[in-house]
Amino acid sequence: MLTKKQLDLLTFIHKRVQRDGVPPSFDEMKEALDLRSKSGIHRLITALEERGFIRRLAHRARAIEVVKLPESMGGASTTGFTPRVIDGDRPDAPPPPSALRVEAAHAVELPVMGRIAAGVPISAISEVSHSVAVPGQMLSGKGDHYALEVKGDSMIEAGINDGDVVVIRETSVAENGDIVVALVEDHEATLKRYKRRGETIALEAANPAYETREFPVGHVKVQGKLVGLIRTY
Repeated sequence: MLTKKQLDLLTFIHKRVQRDGVPPSFDEMKEALDLRSKSGIHRLITALEERGFIRRLAHRARAIEVVKLPESMGGASTTGFTPRVIDGDRPDAPPPPSALRVEAAHAVELPVMGRIAAGVPISAISEVSHSVAVPGQMLSGKGDHYALEVKGDSMIEAGINDGDVVVIRETSVAENGDIVVALVEDHEATLKRYKRRGETIALEAANPAYETREFPVGHVKVQGKLVGLIRTY
């Protein structure tokens, strides 16, 4: 049986994974549960792991797998729940050739529009460098999509590493907490978490080594929203 804080944290992690495809940072967990320190979050995560509700994946930045949900969240007795793994893990066995053929048949070629800074902004991206095949189910079905190669480490706590390829859905609208491609002052593009505070837009990194940058609303344009990630090992 979970305590209220444990259930609150599991609910928060599950909802963020379902929405963004990546788990929240420890700072976001601390803020959501109104705790004073990250040590409390560490204890709650350890308790959830010991009870079999989540699993931390080794050698991954902030990688958490939701293994099961309690009955109050539609789990346990609900056979339809399928856990989602954040940041990937090795399959237990290679898929059969027939499965590979089906997967290939549903792949979609997306243009890779160059590199996007997950650090300090770099020049705005406008030219296609090459293309990449992505699973069709990764696309939202709303609007056009494109891919970008990540440069930098400012989003590592969101599970986004230097050299990853991110899949972006074109949109000019974002909600607080979305990871977006932001065009800064019409000439610099960067990948950051979007937060609007009145007439100010904050572009937040997911790495404590980088400061949050704030701009007047008119100085930032959303160019797209993160919907998927591809990593090559």
